[in-house]
Amino acid sequence: MRINNYISSTGYCSRRQADDLISQGKVKINGKTADIGQTVNPGDRVEVNGEYIKPAKNFVYIVLNKPVGITCTTERHIKGNIIDFINHSERIFPIGRLDKESEGLILLTSDGSIVNEILMDKNKYEKEYVVTVNKEITPSFIEGMSNGVRIFNPVKNNYTRTNRCKVVKIDSHVFKIILTQGLNRQIRRMCSHFDYEVVKLRRVRIMGITLKNLPIGKWRNLTKEEVKSLLSAKKTGPVKTEDENI
Repeated sequence: MRINNYISSTGYCSRRQADDLISQGKVKINGKTADIGQTVNPGDRVEVNGEYIKPAKNFVYIVLNKPVGITCTTERHIKGNIIDFINHSERIFPIGRLDKESEGLILLTSDGSIVNEILMDKNKYEKEYVVTVNKEITPSFIEGMSNGVRIFNPVKNNYTRTNRCKVVKIDSHVFKIILTQGLNRQIRRMCSHFDYEVVKLRRVRIMGITLKNLPIGKWRNLTKEEVKSLLSAKKTGPVKTEDENI
């Protein structure tokens, strides 16, 4: 097994983060500094930052109904971080992010091997949100949001157009949107383009996984069927699902 896969399989971090640690010389195999792409064989001893790690026997997969004010980071020094909020006995980390000002569904796991697969935009996994804005929603707003919006990308210091997406008006100030992208604060920036301000943003679904009436601030383990679908998606790519739980 490649060293980055081995590290992620222990729940220590994702493969991408593992590669960063290896590049920084913080990973050792049998006492020697590891190289990117190096193989771990049965019986090898792997250390990260001087800590001996080994693969987990049973991975943890949970869904949290995140409240507003909780930050999706593993940095424990940040007040209100999601790891301290959940206080799980296993080492877990979030799959992706949900803004501090937003609430709703976020997945967390100790299985680092699935994180990058779920996050990659090219895989087009559906994420569904219910959004409340500060003024009445017009047909032109729905059409504009659906067709893609030109927004500034601070990472690349240029403008990008969001992918076409499904947007449905629910009430005078509430709409549903299904994205297959993961741009930073994407919905808020899309709304801002049309001079709308997001008052409330709640994620209700990722792929086929929903909150299932989970109270705000509570978490649950994924069912066997949900874990199976999550791992199946990793292997075969996204599966389109019907809209639900709006």
